Amino acid sequence: MASIGEIRKARIKKLDQLKKAGELAYPAGSKRTHEIQELLQGFSALAKSEKEVTLVGRIRSVREHGGSTFFHIEDGTGTIQIYLKKDRVGEKAYQFFLDAFDMGDFVQIRGTLFSTKKGEKTIEAAHTKMLAKSLLPLPEKWHGLKDEEERYRKRYLDLLFNKEVKEKFEKRTLVVKSIREFLDTKGFLEVETPVLQSIYGGADAEPFTTHLNAFNLDMYLRISLELPLKRLIVGGFEKVYEMGRVFRNEGVDRQHNPDFTMLEFYWAYADYKDLMKFTEELVSFIVERVAGKKEIVYEGKKISFKTPWPRVEYAELFRKHLRLDIESLNREALAKEAKKLGIEIAKSFNKSHVADALYKKAIRPKLWDPQFIIHHPSEMFPLAKTRVQDPTKAETFQLLAGGWELVKAYSEQNDPQGQKKAFEEQESLFKKGLEDAQRMDKDFIEALEYGMPPTAGFGMGVDRITALLTDSHSLREVILFPTMKPKN
Repeated sequence: MASIGEIRKARIKKLDQLKKAGELAYPAGSKRTHEIQELLQGFSALAKSEKEVTLVGRIRSVREHGGSTFFHIEDGTGTIQIYLKKDRVGEKAYQFFLDAFDMGDFVQIRGTLFSTKKGEKTIEAAHTKMLAKSLLPLPEKWHGLKDEEERYRKRYLDLLFNKEVKEKFEKRTLVVKSIREFLDTKGFLEVETPVLQSIYGGADAEPFTTHLNAFNLDMYLRISLELPLKRLIVGGFEKVYEMGRVFRNEGVDRQHNPDFTMLEFYWAYADYKDLMKFTEELVSFIVERVAGKKEIVYEGKKISFKTPWPRVEYAELFRKHLRLDIESLNREALAKEAKKLGIEIAKSFNKSHVADALYKKAIRPKLWDPQFIIHHPSEMFPLAKTRVQDPTKAETFQLLAGGWELVKAYSEQNDPQGQKKAFEEQESLFKKGLEDAQRMDKDFIEALEYGMPPTAGFGMGVDRITALLTDSHSLREVILFPTMKPKN
């Protein structure tokens, strides 16, 4: 069996043959009268008309039988069989096809339609033209490849050989379209805010640092969309949203990728309770558009998205699942409980960080049906309003389903003095070694001093909801080109 290197050398020789024959191996344009799916749907009428059609696509299989060759071509819509007959195209053209064309090449085919004795819809070719000569052979055993990393590194082959992978990314596009459609009809304005920021903020995450030569200034890739969007609320917009990439210099696992797609929107004159009802509408709309119903199956288990969804107190989760009263326990006592469960706790963690680590490792994986987790400790959410009834808790919620945190949202802090105090506390944690603490943003404080109305803010991981709706275990399955460690 020839090696890939040997096959490549042989194909380069065929490339030279094309050039010597005066044929372009990589022409700039092509012609086609029909897409394959369109042709298949109107096949009977087109066959009766005996009109020639022109198709384009990649050769996916070749079978030679003496003076005739059958091969299949595939475009973005489907696959069809081509019949190339020496008596029809002439001996020279027929031999040229055998000598210069390979499986994997992109071709243009002109011919007439007929059905074989077995009833397969086929085109009898009158003319073949090379559109792009492939120099490497398509792998024979890519389908079902166990080395997932290789699939992600060569996503182009993954898409070619695994139909279900391509379908996942088509569903991802539908998720994005559904989000835009829903928010647009509700009066939200889509905007764009900077990816490069002089001060990062809006989330607890370590940023990527870069350098702007023009200003000789270190800058950061955004970790959130929040603070620029809230400045727009100060500026008079009442409903704004953005869907864009954010970047966090953190660990990589099935639920995290260093860059990912985030949806954030901000809604003036609303609070977190309004937002929970709105979230039920939005997510239900997305689920129905993608799944066709309000129920899905994820990792073998059914999940119903019929509303309303339960509202569960954050502290109650610890009592129910771990038999812990986090409101009465101090930081050290919680850390001991975490250690018993094998959960690593950094010295720089305060009590809320310890509780969050316990929640993520020991509780969240058990939360399967859609539910809102509400009223987190206020120190966990430095940008959220605290509850009037109990200032130790914030007006917050997270939407959980299938073990995924899909949404984080809250009533936004619009008191400039309260926000400044929260930033100062975060700065203190940063100095103690907590690298993902939020930083003081004096410009944002000044913006709040001009006045921001009561506002509800919402953040959703687009990759995560796509993973859930496509029954994907890892984000890598729904990000076209996930971040990968170099092979060497």
